[in-house]
Amino acid sequence: MHAAAPLLPLVRLLQLASPALPVGAYTYSQGLEWAVESGAVAREADAAAWIGDLLACSLARFEAPLMAGQLAAWSRGEDAEVLRLNADFLASRETAELRAETVQMGWSLVKLLAELDAFAALPGWRARLQAIDTPCFPTAWSAAAAAWQVPAAQALAAYLWAWAENQVMAAVKAVPLGQSAGQRLLATLGERIPALVESALSLPEARWSNYTPGLAIASSRHETQYTRLFRS
Repeated sequence: MHAAAPLLPLVRLLQLASPALPVGAYTYSQGLEWAVESGAVAREADAAAWIGDLLACSLARFEAPLMAGQLAAWSRGEDAEVLRLNADFLASRETAELRAETVQMGWSLVKLLAELDAFAALPGWRARLQAIDTPCFPTAWSAAAAAWQVPAAQALAAYLWAWAENQVMAAVKAVPLGQSAGQRLLATLGERIPALVESALSLPEARWSNYTPGLAIASSRHETQYTRLFRS
C-alpha cells in the first residue's frame, strides 16, 4: 500500500492527459484543418513541421511557462496570480475560435472536476476553481494538477503531449494520414518535449511569446471555411 501511494499523482496525471477526458478537445484542430484545405499541410512531413513549429514556438514559449506559473500560484494559495495569468491567456487568443475553444474546454473541465470526488473532496479546491470568472483550459488543468500534487515538470510534459496527440489525431483525419504515420509523428514530437519542458520551466515572463502569425491566419480563415470537420 505504501509503495503504491506515490504512484497516485501519476495516475491522476494520466487521467488529465487522456483523450477520454470529456472536454471536447477532439473537436478542435487549431487552424490545422485550414492548413490542410489550403495545401500547406498535404503529407506527413508537412504535418510534422506544422505541429512541431507550434509546439516549440507557441506552446513551449507561452502556454507552458504560463501554466508553470499557475501551478506554482495554485500550490502557494496565490489565487490573485492565477487570475492574472488566466486573464493574460484569454487576452492572448488572437481569434474568436481560439478564444471560444479555451473557454469551452475550461468550462467543461471545471464542471467535471466539481463533480469528481477525487478533486471536489480536497478541502477548498472546488470553491477556489469555481471562483474564477471565465476560466481558460490551462487554468482548470493546472488546478487539477496542483491539487493532485503532480510535479511541475511531469504536468507540463503531459500537457504538451496531450496537445500534440490531439493535433496528430486531427492530422490523421484531415490530411488524411494512416495510423502508423500518426505514431511516427508522436514519436518524433515526443522526443522534443523534455527539452521544451526544461526551457518552459526556466523562461522568465519577460520572454514569454506566442507570436505565431501563421496560426492566427489559419484560425481566422478557418472561421469562414466552407466545409469543416473541426470547430477551430
